[in-house]
Amino acid sequence: MKKAIIGVLKMAIPIALGVWLVLYFYRQLDEGQRAELFDAFGRANWWWLVLSIVFGWMSHMSRAWRWRYLLDSMGYRPGFWNCYHATMSGYFMNLLIQRAGEASRAALLYRREKVPFAKGFGSIMAERAVDMILLMGLFGLTMLLQFDKLDLFKERIALFRATQGPAEPGGAFPWLWVVGGVLVMGAAAGAYFMVTRPVFHSRVMEILRGLGEGLRSVTRTKHPWGFIFHTFLIWFLYVLMFAVGFYCLPETSHVPWAGIMAGFVAGAIGIVLVQGGIGVYPAFVALIVSMYMPTPEGGGLLRPEALAMGWLIWVAQTLMTIVLGGISLLLISRTKNPAV
Repeated sequence: MKKAIIGVLKMAIPIALGVWLVLYFYRQLDEGQRAELFDAFGRANWWWLVLSIVFGWMSHMSRAWRWRYLLDSMGYRPGFWNCYHATMSGYFMNLLIQRAGEASRAALLYRREKVPFAKGFGSIMAERAVDMILLMGLFGLTMLLQFDKLDLFKERIALFRATQGPAEPGGAFPWLWVVGGVLVMGAAAGAYFMVTRPVFHSRVMEILRGLGEGLRSVTRTKHPWGFIFHTFLIWFLYVLMFAVGFYCLPETSHVPWAGIMAGFVAGAIGIVLVQGGIGVYPAFVALIVSMYMPTPEGGGLLRPEALAMGWLIWVAQTLMTIVLGGISLLLISRTKNPAV
């Protein structure tokens, strides 16, 4: 019962945060800005979003091919289509259950190709480690492009706070203490179970060994240049998938590359924070991209067109994951023989 409640809370809290952000930023818009927001939805050119979906699909194909390089270094040669369907199914499962994608991806590959779960999961974590390095590199590059916008950002924050009126004494929620307390309790609970539950201890150690082998597979791959090529190709396609979405609206089509990269990093952070990025992704994207657009009429932090564009890109990406991920889950569940 306790495990079920914890599982529900892990799903409900991020989604509730996303919904709250949707309502919060919508309420910051005046009637004229709300009309502009819905007008932007109606004027959107969906062909650019279709192209965005194509680039996203190509990145997932490249990810599946790169995964095979890691598995090959551990002595396994799974078929490409099974790797692709497992990858897309993992993205689909992530929309349903937070952080379930990696485990389901490894489990599906074990079912189809008999790659041990711990090793498959370890290779996925190795991929995540490499991707995190690339993301941090993009973050650093993006920060270098934002120095001329820091003063403008501070000015808009100050203007926004001025329109909200004086803050009530003691009204700020102690987020730092709450988050710190949760992390400390989680660490203490993990240490307790490691000491008192042998089954839990052995399971954790098995996962750590698989993770270690997965990380070592990056340095032992027989195709290092192919791995590097697909790693950069994946992120190049990610950026293209995001960038072409700016052309769906005339107002956002003139945002410079510095703004596109800043919005890309903000959206990536939103997806990490909240399951599927619901609410957070378009809000974060709009908040940053608005800095590269004229000041909204009537004040505020967000340009309605930037918020509409963030929602349109999010909808396109989510629809791709639902449709293609659902098809992959169906196919990999029905396939009887390993696909080459």
